[in-house]
Amino acid sequence: MRTRTGMFGLALVAALTLSGGAPPLVSRAVAAGCTAGTASDFNGDGVRDIAIADPEATVSGHSEAGAVHIVYGGGQGVEEISQDTEGIPGVAEPGDRYGHALATFDHNDDGCADLVVGSPYEDIEDQPDAGSAQILYGSPAGLGKGPATLDLHQGKGSGSIAAAAAEAEDWFGYSLAAGHTGPGRPYLIIGVPGEDLSGGLRDAGSVHYLRDSVNVAFNQNDNGASGLPENDDRFGYSIAASPYHIAVGIPGEAIGDRTFSGGVQMLRHAINSDGNPTPVGGTHQDTPGINGVAETGDQYGAALAAVQYRPSGSSSTTDTLVVVGIPGEDTSTGEDAGRVITLKVGLSGDTTQVADIHQGITGVSGSGEDGDYFGQHLTAVNTAPGSTSTAQNLLLAVGIPGEDLETAGGKDSGSVQIFPLVGPPGDGDVWLEQGLHGLPGQPGVREYLGTSLSATPETLHVGMPYGPEADRGVHGIPWANLVSGGTGAVSAWRPGENGIPAGGRAFGSVVR
Repeated sequence: MRTRTGMFGLALVAALTLSGGAPPLVSRAVAAGCTAGTASDFNGDGVRDIAIADPEATVSGHSEAGAVHIVYGGGQGVEEISQDTEGIPGVAEPGDRYGHALATFDHNDDGCADLVVGSPYEDIEDQPDAGSAQILYGSPAGLGKGPATLDLHQGKGSGSIAAAAAEAEDWFGYSLAAGHTGPGRPYLIIGVPGEDLSGGLRDAGSVHYLRDSVNVAFNQNDNGASGLPENDDRFGYSIAASPYHIAVGIPGEAIGDRTFSGGVQMLRHAINSDGNPTPVGGTHQDTPGINGVAETGDQYGAALAAVQYRPSGSSSTTDTLVVVGIPGEDTSTGEDAGRVITLKVGLSGDTTQVADIHQGITGVSGSGEDGDYFGQHLTAVNTAPGSTSTAQNLLLAVGIPGEDLETAGGKDSGSVQIFPLVGPPGDGDVWLEQGLHGLPGQPGVREYLGTSLSATPETLHVGMPYGPEADRGVHGIPWANLVSGGTGAVSAWRPGENGIPAGGRAFGSVVR
């Protein structure tokens, strides 16, 4: 039986069913018709594409089966993919929520980007909500029209995924992170926050790490892990990674007797003698050097973002900035107002706090209020990864889905704030709501703007899956519009327009 909590109750549930580890990869020449272009160029034509999920979509009469819409750049068409699409393993079923999580990378090194789709409520045989993840391979003909889709779930395939059992409410595929390491090797990390661990630990959580021949599970039982596994930790509820580091959110972590206070585990991609990515310590709000105090319900690590960082005067880009959302943080002006901190992680794993961001900081717009949940969703971008990091090229967007706006009659209109990741956050923050910076419409009640964010070096994508049907869709706002007063065209993708099917329940709740 699926258990769901409220949108802002963290829905902290579980998922660990890894299966079908990827086969070892070798360096390959770019396939004919693929250009080794951008991270989301699925058909390899050199033009960025976009994947837009509606995990609540009805498919073949099955409610909340879920679907993903692929819009190919340059006017090359639109494709809807679900588990009833030819060549996609499985069958659309009620409540699967196909597309709950998405990630992109070039898994098979052929020059066409590939899409990973998480379906954490997928039933595996007689185990409800055990979860699955699929890698849909790009090709000149489009996603899923080249190499066969790789279907991953626990108890299938090889490595740690095959060794794990698919169990009820594991929620395998609840979170995903994918990309390429510093040396250029593709990796995939799958969160299973509902995984039960030995000793009767319920929903302690785990992640699976796949890279070349490496197919391993990592959790708080492993050597070097920060903290001990406990009931309801939800290790793997969120994941973020750069070419050099991995951050795993543990928002259910109890600090002393303060439940759901939260924590974050840091790792390096380098594989240690145990065969795992190398853990390099963890943080929570009672860690020396981290602002704040660990309190019940803070949910430190409920959201994460990570970007490469090159400090001034450095010749390397091997550091990472990890942004940690703490949406349940109480501030002096509001309960669950929320807060964000930024951590610098060096190549060896040394971690220091470099920023504390919330609406009570001098120069930062707004005021933290009850139920804002500032930091429940995050996206960050380095628009110039090889260059010295500056306030202009290292940017953070913070979702504030519970923000009340007077112009909308108050309740839960939602908003987004953009901050520089270098320098004081109040020196350049930008407020985004409907009607500003090219984002169309007017704020309305319970639209929860800020629940869906993603970034490319050129564009901030803002999903608007809730509210009046006329407002729903995805909008791509040039970063220049937000940080330097630009007037570039804002892209829009809406159900019923430009080849996208009409209808949908939560179109745009995930965008990549």
